Amino acid sequence: MSIHGMGGNVGDAVAPLVVGALLGFMSWRNVVVVNVVPGVLLAAAALFYLGRRQNGEDAASANAAPKISAAERLRMFGALLKNRALITLAAGSAFRTMTQGALLTFLPLYLAREMAYPPLWIGACMFALQAGGFVAAPIAGHLSDRVGRRQIILSSMAMSAVVIFLMLFAGGTGWFVMFVSVLGFFLFAVRAVLQAWLLDATPPAMGGSAIGLLFASQAFGQAVGPVSAGVVADHYGLMGAFYFLAATIVIANFLVFVTPAGLMKRD
Repeated sequence: MSIHGMGGNVGDAVAPLVVGALLGFMSWRNVVVVNVVPGVLLAAAALFYLGRRQNGEDAASANAAPKISAAERLRMFGALLKNRALITLAAGSAFRTMTQGALLTFLPLYLAREMAYPPLWIGACMFALQAGGFVAAPIAGHLSDRVGRRQIILSSMAMSAVVIFLMLFAGGTGWFVMFVSVLGFFLFAVRAVLQAWLLDATPPAMGGSAIGLLFASQAFGQAVGPVSAGVVADHYGLMGAFYFLAATIVIANFLVFVTPAGLMKRD
């Protein structure tokens, strides 16, 4: 799962760098149009390739999958909502995504307004943030298979909180930019590990539903995070948004800490 997530990290890392370079000689409206082209091309390629594979696999998977009635699946979904490991992991992931969403929103603003960086340098800083996650993802995934999901997630989130606090003291200096890349290494390392832990704590037949609940909680955090950080920034300045980031990642760490290990299949 971590290797799979590296593909997303590549796109997240390269896009700000490319956009920052394009803004040097194109208007932002033209950049938005250009930004749509890769997504359309890749979506068409995925539809063509996966569609051909899916046609051949659907029949085999339909015959192999156990038949579960709608009533039984509804009962299993209700039991899933009572799974404390799933609820605390989903809540912790929501707060982690609040941190991520607010960071991606307010970091470019801080670099532009407070540090007077041009678009290309802002893109380079965002590249450094995501590149750290690209490097960390397979490392975190491998270590989680060996030493456990909880240890990797707790250590990564704790280090994310530490780095954010260091960024608060390094504001306006070159150290701030360095801490940005270090933050990406820890903050984006645990996305796939969270998904793997959730599947460990979920019955095999309900894995898709569990991942759906996880993604729903992440979408909620992604929506609420920037708005909440914006309210804080309006009252206390842009640095106040970074205090908000530190608070949300600490809450996420606490929720992961109280997740019961006994419900995990691998333990």
